[in-house]
Amino acid sequence: MSLSERLSSYQPAALAVLRIVTAILFIEHGTQKLFGFPPAPYAITTLFFVAGIIELVGGVLILLGLFTRPVAFLLSGEMAIAYFTVHMPINFFPANNEGDGAILFCFIFLFLVFSGPGHWALDNRQRR
Repeated sequence: MSLSERLSSYQPAALAVLRIVTAILFIEHGTQKLFGFPPAPYAITTLFFVAGIIELVGGVLILLGLFTRPVAFLLSGEMAIAYFTVHMPINFFPANNEGDGAILFCFIFLFLVFSGPGHWALDNRQRR
């Protein structure tokens, strides 16, 4: 068996790890906006509060692997909007406007729309 074939057998588990780690990091952005933990370096506006709710609830659903595809689609859109409304006006380049995270979250969530949740997801129990 080739190295590629051996590594491919771990693909569903690796996808689940990507989903879980991404969700944990994303939840932190929601708790920062809603509960001030960790402390935010910016003022929380009404729009940020709504984003915090989406990030916390959506992050928990992604963590659990529940409704992964539609939630990931919503979160990908939220991150695209966040990039173009918050980061892009600061500077064109993501390295200069601190928008790297928003772009990465956007495309990881978009990937989850097409890939599904991988292993260890409640979505997998619903199919049975």
